[in-house]
Amino acid sequence: QVHFVESGGGLVQPGGSLRLSCAASGFGFNNYAVNWFRQAPGKQRELVASIDNAFRTHYEDSVKGRFSISRDNGKKTVSLQMNRLQREDTAIYYCNVYLGASPYWGQGTQVTVSS
Repeated sequence: QVHFVESGGGLVQPGGSLRLSCAASGFGFNNYAVNWFRQAPGKQRELVASIDNAFRTHYEDSVKGRFSISRDNGKKTVSLQMNRLQREDTAIYYCNVYLGASPYWGQGTQVTVSS
């Protein structure tokens, strides 16, 4: 079955950087777009960044120029490099794939931006 393991979250000061990683298994990784979502307390889950099977990327407006998504098909991993972090980036970050209309999620990794 589809399984994700996210890592790399933590506490960072405003302006700092973190790199999230997502290790995937249980589906044809190379053939699918993989997404990073986030959910802040009291808010809906939102798409942060995605990368498709042709390595084309998409970013939510508030993270453009600060975040960078990449994938390694050999290792079946997707990474999210987050620079110039802001307090508003505080959230649980989730790895995701849609197989048809069915979403699959990792357990999430907490990112807290605070001084």
